Amino acid sequence: MDGKGRWIDNRMIERLWRSLKYECVYLHAFETGSEAMAGIRTWLDYHNDERPHSTHGILTPDEVHASKTEPMRMAA
Repeated sequence: MDGKGRWIDNRMIERLWRSLKYECVYLHAFETGSEAMAGIRTWLDYHNDERPHSTHGILTPDEVHASKTEPMRMAA
């Protein structure tokens, strides 16, 4: 990390939390902590196993990890 509070240091995890909140947590009214844990686990499994990511050249994170390839960069 280059410095305290630098946005670039944690941008990927902040993006993950944003996606989790808007695609899972805010859409479901979890009654208990165990329901929330199960719902979040289901979403994380979907996020890693089925949801393609443009950062990875339209591969899922599991496919990228299994192939050990470098992510393709999309042209702006």
